[in-house]
Amino acid sequence: MVKRLRVVTRIMAVIAAGLLLTGCGEDFGVDQHGRKVAVERFDGQWLVINYWAEWCGPCRTEIPELNALAGQLETQPVGVFGVNFDGLQGDELARAAQALGIEFTVLAQDPAERYQLPPSEALPVTYIVDDQGKVRERLLGEQSAEGLSARLQALRAEG
Repeated sequence: MVKRLRVVTRIMAVIAAGLLLTGCGEDFGVDQHGRKVAVERFDGQWLVINYWAEWCGPCRTEIPELNALAGQLETQPVGVFGVNFDGLQGDELARAAQALGIEFTVLAQDPAERYQLPPSEALPVTYIVDDQGKVRERLLGEQSAEGLSARLQALRAEG
């Protein structure tokens, strides 16, 4: 009886540890407001990931288009995310995002490794990642909300 109780206790401990670790989950650091960005926000949805910098003129012009796109896609399984090309963090990232009027989520931690995004020396660059985490498109240069929306729709229709 004591042996059986030990086995059951060990099994329960393993299950509890697994549940705790699942609850902790992986995350993508914080956003421009210092809020944690949970990986669950990315799972099972299409992603538009845009790299920008304050010194990039086309990036500044493109930001309102990305804000509009994020608003249009709010109810769809598509997320719009930004990444600062210069790797700004904390208050610097918050100030830069505010200065450019960015309304969508800006990630402090670059997701390039997770999604195997090819590096780019030019800006702006936007990647479209499908709901399986595969890069489907790399768009170099300034994009419009209308153009990105059409490209997303076409890629999603392809499956």
